[in-house]
Amino acid sequence: MGFLIRWIFAFVLLAATYNPTQWNFVRWSMTNFETNLSVTVLFGLILLVGYIIYLRATLRSIGIFGMVLVLAVVGTLLWVLFDQGLINLDNPTVNTWIAIVALSVVLAIGLSWSIVRRKLTGQADMDDVDE
Repeated sequence: MGFLIRWIFAFVLLAATYNPTQWNFVRWSMTNFETNLSVTVLFGLILLVGYIIYLRATLRSIGIFGMVLVLAVVGTLLWVLFDQGLINLDNPTVNTWIAIVALSVVLAIGLSWSIVRRKLTGQADMDDVDE
């Protein structure tokens, strides 16, 4: 259940930043930055804090190599699904949502990996000594 919550938050973070609909920070800020500059900066900083939390935890737990490896596994899974005819990649809107899901999976695994490693090996990370 913990992984699912981390994945949902990563998905919401990425989708709130950009998605193919009109409801995303990038499009909203481009049309409203002149009239609502302070709100645009506030929302941008809130999103930045979310990215810093996720990326810092991901880089500390699995590193760049781990991120690339998880992204390669997700990409290969998509390739298999495409090769078997289960998904079609002709629609750019669907491709954007697939990319958001793939990146959110990488971030969720990165945020969850220290917990998984501790449960599998019994070894705590240096940041976990207070528990």
